[in-house]
Amino acid sequence: MTSDNVFLKIIERKIPARIEFEDERCLAFHDINPQAPVHVLIIPKKVIPAHTDLADEDIELLGHLHLVARRLAEKMGLHRGYRLVLNCGPDGGQTVPHLHMHLLGGRSFHWPPG
Repeated sequence: MTSDNVFLKIIERKIPARIEFEDERCLAFHDINPQAPVHVLIIPKKVIPAHTDLADEDIELLGHLHLVARRLAEKMGLHRGYRLVLNCGPDGGQTVPHLHMHLLGGRSFHWPPG
């Protein structure tokens, strides 16, 4: 584990976060720099540095993260739609070395994204 992994520090409760959901496999919390009215990060408790580091054994975990995202979107009233974003690597916009999914909603989104 790297000492600069802020998400690991949130999992370990070394730094605070506004937690929206937690179970034995993942944690979901509100982004401190939201890009939409709803901006929740969903992270596995297992440290996977990036999408490129996923292994065959992670298939169930990745599916679980998507189901958590769907449940959170429903709970948060995102009935008109939402966007899931998973950044990978520096050119993909990833800034924290821990796989994470952004659940964004509460406004209309455009395509292409950026």
